[in-house]
Amino acid sequence: MKTSTGPSTTSTGANARQEEIWNGPLGHHWAEQQDRYDAMTSALNDHLFEAAAIRNGDRVLDIGCGAGTVTRMAARLAGLGHAVGVDISAPLLERARSRAKAERVRNVAFERADAQTHPFPVAGYDVAISRGGVMFFADHAAAFDNIARGLIPGGRLVFVCPQPAGSGAEESRTLGLLSKLLGEGEEGGGEQGGKQGGRTSAGHSTDTSAAHTAMASLSDPDHIRASLASYDDVTVTPLPVETHWGRTPADAVDFLLSRTPGRTVTPATRTALEDALLPHATPAGVRMKAAVWLVTALRPHS
Repeated sequence: MKTSTGPSTTSTGANARQEEIWNGPLGHHWAEQQDRYDAMTSALNDHLFEAAAIRNGDRVLDIGCGAGTVTRMAARLAGLGHAVGVDISAPLLERARSRAKAERVRNVAFERADAQTHPFPVAGYDVAISRGGVMFFADHAAAFDNIARGLIPGGRLVFVCPQPAGSGAEESRTLGLLSKLLGEGEEGGGEQGGKQGGRTSAGHSTDTSAAHTAMASLSDPDHIRASLASYDDVTVTPLPVETHWGRTPADAVDFLLSRTPGRTVTPATRTALEDALLPHATPAGVRMKAAVWLVTALRPHS
């Protein structure tokens, strides 16, 4: 299966705000910093694929595939089968296609589509997976019902999503501290920020805030189960992981600041940011303990 390079379409606008966000500065930042974002969540891969149990010949759907790292891994596991990644972000999909071509992964394709409304081929997939891409739907139940139609009877759905921010994980506490530090005496992080691609830094911050709000939208396990009411054998398992933020505290701060274009900080604030990350510095980089849900479900046989 060759990598898709032709035109692709988005959905009916059910998630128009997220589509705007992920095709704007935030989506471009994720594409440009793909390796960093992949490193941040790479600890989830083994858990995701163990639960997905992809077999040779399987047809795999990767929901919210981003730059396609997980899609390409799934394609390799599928062997004689194939993997299709869907996402609403054109810049991330451009990176996904480029990487697939460079790595010569031929049984993979990428489509620009909103999985909440996209007309997937009925029973076209054996497995649907997602590494943190299913939280952004306006209507989770409708999205999962639509994905179920694309699965064969008995087809597997496996995804990971964040636990509540107040779960006590050190990543949550540290990011809260960093946020407070960045809110004090900054230049360029608010309405006075410079223009970036026709959007002010304040606009970009609004996009980031909206993305973070959506990212937490599946943190309640009861809501997850309710959204998967049309599936069988739903499991929601807590999973402790370590996230990777950079090689050193200084490198991690560079990355954090890059997420808001035009932001500048005082030398004192930068020192405080690095000091906050110093307890998490290890020979393997800046690592923080975090917590996610590993969710599995089956499309009913009837």
